[in-house]
Amino acid sequence: MDLKLAQCFIAVDDHDKALAFYRDVLGLEVRGDVGFEGMRWVTVGSPLQPDVEIVLEPPAASPDTSPADRRAIAELLAKGLLRGVIFTTEDCDALFARVREAGADVLQEPMDQPYGVRDCAFRDPAGNLLRFMERGKS
Repeated sequence: MDLKLAQCFIAVDDHDKALAFYRDVLGLEVRGDVGFEGMRWVTVGSPLQPDVEIVLEPPAASPDTSPADRRAIAELLAKGLLRGVIFTTEDCDALFARVREAGADVLQEPMDQPYGVRDCAFRDPAGNLLRFMERGKS
């Protein structure tokens, strides 16, 4: 099969804060910024992977989402229980220092894992789990 990942989705409750993090702190490029019926979707991606995008979407993007489901989704997002993304990096420690200096919520400082990577973890401004791993460090 010739399958490749094209997009993944991350729920964000404030697109401006998300942009400040994903674009300004992580260095991802903005590929799209679309508004429709009071909602907004921003697409970002690494310049090193022009065919893979992360869509920063409203927590309850479907217009058919009930008010009760919207509240539940907002609560799960606030707890950091919705989605997560794992990035690779050439230098986990340098990335950690840059992201921590920007004020991100640290979940795990860089550490060597028994399965052959060095990684660290943060929460983005909406509470989503982001891991950053450097391959072949342990």
